[in-house]
Amino acid sequence: MRVILADDQPLLRHSLAMIIDSAPGLAVVGEAGDGEEAVRLARQTRPDVVLMDVRMPHLDGVQATRVICSGPELAATRVVMLSMFELDEYVYEALQAGASGFLLKDVRPEDLINAIHRTHQGESLFAPSILTRLVENYVTAPRADRPAQVGDLTAREVEVLSLVGRGLSNDEIALHLRISVKTVKTHISHLLAKADARDRAQLVIAAFDAGLVRPKPSLP
Repeated sequence: MRVILADDQPLLRHSLAMIIDSAPGLAVVGEAGDGEEAVRLARQTRPDVVLMDVRMPHLDGVQATRVICSGPELAATRVVMLSMFELDEYVYEALQAGASGFLLKDVRPEDLINAIHRTHQGESLFAPSILTRLVENYVTAPRADRPAQVGDLTAREVEVLSLVGRGLSNDEIALHLRISVKTVKTHISHLLAKADARDRAQLVIAAFDAGLVRPKPSLP
């Protein structure tokens, strides 16, 4: 699996590269210090996953993600945003630009590797606090900016959607419902079509819009 690292801090890029290159089946094929370089490297190397910092010079991570995700030649490339701050104001914009997930830079090495694999498999990954912010942004957004309401769902699809809304992975959903991962993927494909959702991130919001999951109350 080919990975590009885009971050304006060389030390962090070096640390991430060591973690990724030490994992079986993963290889860093390029490092970028700004968004423009990230786009250029993505076009040259056609990576499977790009780990993209939000704040970078010349072209920030959101803009770079929008360019990468809008190009048909990079349709198979997935972008995961990285941030130092769990309340980064760019979460909503990054996902609208096409990012497949949003993680904090203090993520544990094993969780980072797991995130890369799951993103490559088509899942959307969020740090729990990031997921909370994402939901709050969507729930309070004007209706025109939110995904379409889901259509008629089967009882099983409702169960799957509610678990997606809680942030569970395909494997976790399969275990919870005692069904195969393949069956979970089939249900999610049907949900994407019925909700007219671009990706799993919008299914999370659809689950909240449908009242299947409730945002946790904020602490005083």
